[in-house]
Amino acid sequence: MAPRNITRDSEFLLLGLLEKAELQHLIFGLFLSMYLITVFGNMLIILTVSSDSHLHTPMYFFLSNLSFVDICFTSTTIPKVLWNIQTQSQVITYEDCITQMFFFMLFAGLDIFLLTVMAYDGFVAICHPLHYTVIMNSKICGILVLVSWIISVLDSLLQTLMVLRLSFCKEVKIPHYYCEVKLLIQLACSDNFLNDMVMYFAAGLLGVGPFAGILYSYSKIASSIHRISSAQGKYKAFSTCASHLSVVSLFYCTGLGVYLSSAATHSSHSTATMSVMYIVVTPMLNPFIYSLKNKDIKRALNTFFRTPPRKGLLVFH
Repeated sequence: MAPRNITRDSEFLLLGLLEKAELQHLIFGLFLSMYLITVFGNMLIILTVSSDSHLHTPMYFFLSNLSFVDICFTSTTIPKVLWNIQTQSQVITYEDCITQMFFFMLFAGLDIFLLTVMAYDGFVAICHPLHYTVIMNSKICGILVLVSWIISVLDSLLQTLMVLRLSFCKEVKIPHYYCEVKLLIQLACSDNFLNDMVMYFAAGLLGVGPFAGILYSYSKIASSIHRISSAQGKYKAFSTCASHLSVVSLFYCTGLGVYLSSAATHSSHSTATMSVMYIVVTPMLNPFIYSLKNKDIKRALNTFFRTPPRKGLLVFH
């Protein structure tokens, strides 16, 4: 079959998680429950942080941004899965596929950068506590978030434009439940060498770079905690970044596990199933991880449910 350019009337098929009809009702219930918990939990974090003046600090400013990104990240894929199951359809249009791919890469990149920025915030708080308010002032925090957005948008835009230049065969079956850039490049009928180079370069730059920054921050944090003489001081310092370390470990371990398993087994069904861990489960667990052992969040939640939230923009001291 000769390759041709995709037209606006062309449609892709999303096959991941929807191949077994007998499990579709179970998958629909699980995905809907996890999506509602994710949206409600992260929205609650945002409202709690914005309504309590004691939480207007850099750490919680970054946390509220992470919660917003997690809601958007999950919303790029799950509503489409629920719609396809409800309508008994596997179809996604070319335009919708490209749009989904763009926003998925955008919010995935933002997740990575915000986790890196939060690791840097913990590093400054523990390793340079006397200079913390000077280093992590409101201007610097705003710039860090803005730069994260700019880099993520540019990366997502570049890779999307690279996919737009590809030609596809008439029928495109995607063995996943969302439009992943790697799969789209592999399914193209035209030469994809340049796309592969750009994709791997971006993965190395935006994946390995931030991860190295997180490892460096926590190596310095561990060294500083080790030098603290009192057990109470060590516990207090560790508890400051324990929640973030848990989220980083969960996000990177599940994400890395997905790509290593896909490279080893080449099983699209198992890869799609495992990808649920970092696309759905991790954003769903984040609010619980940050709130269960966080006294400030617990106190703010109690206040939030007792009194109506005040209107106003989020600012921090």
